Amino acid sequence: SVSEQQFSGGSFDWLTPFSLFCGFGLMLAYALLGATWLVKKCQGELKTTMQQLGRALTLCLLMTIGLVSLWTPFVQPNIALRWFSLPNLFYFAPVPILVLACGWALMKSLRRDDNYQPFLLTLCLVFLGFSGLGISIWPHIIPPNISLWQAAAPDSSLSFMLVGALMIIPLILVYTFWSYYVFRGKVTKDAAYH
Repeated sequence: SVSEQQFSGGSFDWLTPFSLFCGFGLMLAYALLGATWLVKKCQGELKTTMQQLGRALTLCLLMTIGLVSLWTPFVQPNIALRWFSLPNLFYFAPVPILVLACGWALMKSLRRDDNYQPFLLTLCLVFLGFSGLGISIWPHIIPPNISLWQAAAPDSSLSFMLVGALMIIPLILVYTFWSYYVFRGKVTKDAAYH
C-alpha cells in the first residue's frame, strides 16, 4: 500500500492498451520532429519526401492526440473532473484550441515549402502536448497520489543542484547556440562537415 511505501502490483501492470497507445503517440511526435528537422536542413528530393511524410505524420499525430485526450478521462476520473468542470473548462480550453491551430499551421507550412516554420511548429505541438499532460496530473508528478513536493529531494540537495545548474546551464546554452551557429543553413553535397 502507499502508506507502507511498498509496491503492490505486478511486473507488467504498466502494459495496457492505453500506455501502448501513448507510446505510439510519442513515437509519432519524434518522427515528426525528425522529418521537420530534415525539411529545415535538406534540399531537393529528400526535403520533398520529408514534407510529404511530415503532412502524413501531422495528421496521424493530431488524431492520436485527440484519441489520447478523449481516452484519458475514462482512465483517470479525477482528470475528467479537472478538465470538464467549470470554470476549469474555460481556463484549459486554449490548449486543445492551440493544438488544432498549430496543426493547421504546420500542415500549411509543409505545403508552402517553408524551411524553419515546420520544425518550430512541431516543437510548439510537442510543448502543447506536454502542457496538457501537466495540466491533467498537476501537482501529482507520479499519478495518482505522489505530489511534486513529496517526490522532491531534500532542500539541501536541491540547493546544491541549483548552484551546480547555475554554473553549468549557461555553458550548455553557449555551446548549443555555437553548435547551431556553426552548422546553420542547408546541408549541401559540397559541405565539408558531413
